[in-house]
Amino acid sequence: MAGHRDTGESAGRAVFGSAHPERPSDAPPSSCALSATVGENGVMASPSLVWFRDDLRLADNPALLAAVDRGEPVLALFVLAEDSPGIRALGGAARWWLHHSLASLRDRLGEHGVEMVLRRGPADTVVQELVAEAGAGAVFWNRRYGGPERVIDAGIKSALRDAGVSVTSFAASLLHEPWTVATGSGTHYSVFTPFWRACLALPAPRAPFPEPSSILGLDRPPASDALEDWKLLPTSPDWADGLREAWEPGEPAALRRLQEFLEDDLPSYDRARDEPAAGATSLLSPRLRWGEISPFTVWHAAVGVDGAGGFLSELGWREFAWHTLYHAPDLASKNLRPEFDAFPWPPLDPAHLEAWQHGETGVPLVDAGMRELWRTGYMHNRVRMVVASFLVKNLLIDWRLGEEWFWDTLVDADEANNPFNWQWVAGSGADAAPYFRVFNPELQAKKFDPQGLYISQWASEAPIEPIVDLGETRKAALAAYEEVKRAPRTRDRG
Repeated sequence: MAGHRDTGESAGRAVFGSAHPERPSDAPPSSCALSATVGENGVMASPSLVWFRDDLRLADNPALLAAVDRGEPVLALFVLAEDSPGIRALGGAARWWLHHSLASLRDRLGEHGVEMVLRRGPADTVVQELVAEAGAGAVFWNRRYGGPERVIDAGIKSALRDAGVSVTSFAASLLHEPWTVATGSGTHYSVFTPFWRACLALPAPRAPFPEPSSILGLDRPPASDALEDWKLLPTSPDWADGLREAWEPGEPAALRRLQEFLEDDLPSYDRARDEPAAGATSLLSPRLRWGEISPFTVWHAAVGVDGAGGFLSELGWREFAWHTLYHAPDLASKNLRPEFDAFPWPPLDPAHLEAWQHGETGVPLVDAGMRELWRTGYMHNRVRMVVASFLVKNLLIDWRLGEEWFWDTLVDADEANNPFNWQWVAGSGADAAPYFRVFNPELQAKKFDPQGLYISQWASEAPIEPIVDLGETRKAALAAYEEVKRAPRTRDRG
């Protein structure tokens, strides 16, 4: 076990080293294609382009449904747009998942006679070129909420409308869009409980839309990249054996997992969700991250089921993270609470960081979690909090380095939840755990893994000497925090 995820295309992305929202503010203009294609009976057709992003599904996909309802042939597009300004390059585990999820979606669209077009490059260039190439008269997508993504989408929408192409976007990945939830004074929430209470007071989330019964495809779709040519899968070395054993990406598998969870695990969720060996969690996070299943589908499947309140509040926490990112687009790089800019991080000890990454700290629960992460691309949420606390508060390593490692190794890492939860543990984020709350991994193991089942599964060998003393490093962390408390205060942003 060594190094970061190798993407297979090169050595991989090294781990070290507010815009206006794109909203449905106006009705789309009448469609007028840049060019035209010949449809049935010689009638000129103007295809509907559906731009898939983090919504790799057919069911409850309002952009796809609207395109089908328009009655023209559908052109399905996915753009690998890491060259777009501000877009964060995917980590290795995410690239693995994306490859297989796209392959599944391609196959499902193929069952309807629709060929998926894959293109790589800056999104604004690719989308506009394909619209002109295909003579598309309308473009549909589901909205995104990151800062750079909103800038890109707004620019494409404006350019296409100026060219006479209808563009319509939809709400599909959040139960409540960020501008629909606000305090009485009109600001965004910074504490989860009142945020979630406000969400629950809103009209219930809409019911999920059905999968289209049929989709009309183009007889001669534009040329597509070969998915294999994108080299999203690791090859030298191929570290993905554990991911292949643990996961089956794609919408059909996501829907099956939801049903299994509802039948087998939801009844015991509140009691067992904090026990990493219990297997009581939903395992839906990567499915939601890639949009293989929608939060509306999950919500309506679970709401009203006895004991579902705790699980639904986890959907609420996901919403809270995305709403926070909407108002703080630099969440992955900047402390949400500015006073933490004064935190006195000591010089980085590379050996400590590497020991943490490889699960060789000598602290059994930490090592078990980090090895589970490397092997499967996933880690139980309770253990995520423990390993993050250990890095930040026992090793005194900046939370951003931990966030980067998780970004590279988690299959469910997204722009909101990954940095949001790291900042929560570090104490620098929204509704954060107080900095003086240090997760003691030994006590956490006794409480949540009392029989050592999780630890024995992932770190079964005789324990090595811990690289730090938990008690002494806790004292050092609290002493460092005192410097933050003494630093001059600046106003919280937002």
